[in-house]
Amino acid sequence: MQLIYDKDYNYRLGLLQYLHPFEGEKFSQVLSMVNDLGLSVISPNSMVSEETIDEYLNELMRLKVRNKEFVFRALEVPKIPFISFNYLHKKILKPMRLAVAGTLLGAERALDSGGVMWNLSGGFHHASYQFMQGFCIYNDIAIAHQQLIKNGRLSTDDKVLIIDVDAHHGNGNAFSFREQTNVHLLDVYNEDIYPLSGFTREQVDFPVPLTSGTLGEEYLARLSSALELTDSDYALAFIVAGTDVLAEDKLGGLGLSVEDVAAREKMILEHLQKHKIPAVVTGGGGYSKQSAKAVSAAIRACASL
Repeated sequence: MQLIYDKDYNYRLGLLQYLHPFEGEKFSQVLSMVNDLGLSVISPNSMVSEETIDEYLNELMRLKVRNKEFVFRALEVPKIPFISFNYLHKKILKPMRLAVAGTLLGAERALDSGGVMWNLSGGFHHASYQFMQGFCIYNDIAIAHQQLIKNGRLSTDDKVLIIDVDAHHGNGNAFSFREQTNVHLLDVYNEDIYPLSGFTREQVDFPVPLTSGTLGEEYLARLSSALELTDSDYALAFIVAGTDVLAEDKLGGLGLSVEDVAAREKMILEHLQKHKIPAVVTGGGGYSKQSAKAVSAAIRACASL
């Protein structure tokens, strides 16, 4: 297993950090917590280009991602007149574009090695080519998938599995891949919270809706059953490993512990390894002070895979 990280993944938001509960600098915290494991750490050479992003977005979205009003709305923070688009681009959009490059790099390396790549950022599952929301501007998995096909690393006949274990339903992934029959989505989510889109929930191939307050034992049992429903012939898997499932998280509404999160990632990766499916783990959401601890615990649990 290799980690993918860059110091510029971190969101150094200044005043904006008080307007959203996302732990913007947890990526560096995670790296320091697992430094003793001696895992190889690689970085994307540069953030994904605007041309690559524009290939994925539709015409209206190309305009919206360059307009600070729409970006503020997607970030779920109030519009602040004195903050310029250039500031937003430097502090938020560039780190996100770097994370997109990290997910693409992880997919390429996973396909090369047949193993596991862990991108500490990414997992922007509320974005699509048609909308951005939920602190997600670009859909890194969809952009990576598109580029893998364009570059000949995958064909349109190759089956891809997205395992989304963030507390929130991955509506952006469900919308983006709704017409791609070879991309399957397994989504474990709190059905009582945002996003409540019935249309995108119906696009999930292996849905695992949970109720608020679900604890780790039930969560892991339901996940295990869902994993057994998937096929073994996927060319690649992406995992959205959000830590907003933690009991301490203000937004997820579930009741998992740090140990549960570590067991979850180990369960997923062992399942994929058993079937020889290369995998890319992405960060997903996490809105508590325990988020970095949970990610580091999961990496420790999976370090030997």
